[in-house]
Amino acid sequence: MPPSSKADKKAAVDAAAWMFNIVTSVGIIIVNKALMATYGFTFATTLTGLHFVTTTLMTVVLRWLGYIQPSHLPTPELLKFVLFANFSIVGMNVSLMWNSVGFYQIAKLSMIPVSCLFEVMFDKIQYSRDTKLSILVVLLGVAVCTVTDVSVNAKGFIAAFIAVWTTSLQQYYVHYLQRKYSLSSFNLLGHTAPIQAGSLLVVGPFLDYWLTDKRVDAFAYDLASVVFIFLSCTIAVGTNLSQFICIGRFTAVSFQVLGHMKTILVLILGFIFFGREGLNLHVVIGMIIAIVGMIWYGNASSKPGGKERRAHLLPKTNPQKHGSGLETSGTSDKV
Repeated sequence: MPPSSKADKKAAVDAAAWMFNIVTSVGIIIVNKALMATYGFTFATTLTGLHFVTTTLMTVVLRWLGYIQPSHLPTPELLKFVLFANFSIVGMNVSLMWNSVGFYQIAKLSMIPVSCLFEVMFDKIQYSRDTKLSILVVLLGVAVCTVTDVSVNAKGFIAAFIAVWTTSLQQYYVHYLQRKYSLSSFNLLGHTAPIQAGSLLVVGPFLDYWLTDKRVDAFAYDLASVVFIFLSCTIAVGTNLSQFICIGRFTAVSFQVLGHMKTILVLILGFIFFGREGLNLHVVIGMIIAIVGMIWYGNASSKPGGKERRAHLLPKTNPQKHGSGLETSGTSDKV
């Protein structure tokens, strides 16, 4: 196949992966908002555990159908990943409860520089001046869109700190494990989802009771709420899979930068479904700035020297067969 055809095919698959992630992520936000605001199901950690149960069932079916091939992930690596991922989920839930919306958004924005730090420290990545400036423009635009009142307290700051660092570690680790052990997104989910499902379903009800003073087993379940829970779990399968696909194909930093498009889409959809409240001139200006920054980041990071590894320090282990046609034999750090 000619190089141009390979590049076109890769660009098309990359675009499809991003679209898959954006659609499922925005969809699950809207469904969960309806589930929690309309039906009062505020048990976020337990709900996430149910998401991973559904994802586990999906990987079992795919393994039975032969789409997931046997692969190896050392137990210490698996446990570290699950530890980071679960602390990320719990930290985000607690941070949202203990902090103002403004400080919560600032904490989420800080994941980009933290992810950059991990890439510089562990992968020896170098960023060009244009790439760094484009990231700053994205941060500025999203901050203008989302940050309102900012109030900080000690326990809220600690929760946000844990959430930011563990989430960044978890996203970096997805890319790291897929590269090092030649795991497809399906294979990595097959290893991690069952343990996350079990651990979150054990911890979730107690954590949710501590956060909400309500018991998940005492919730007044009806047909509508059960349908929304089922819909949330179904969409979560795509969200979990698309996250692994995107980070595996790109990097955690690229995932964070372009992922803020989801924030803008949520604001736009909120305007469409819930009226003009929340969408004013400074929000529109912030959206424009963020979109310009994302386009700039895509161009700057794809140029020679825009985002490069100084030395390849991570040899792959024995290659595994990939179980997904969406994966390529190698991953690229460029968008």
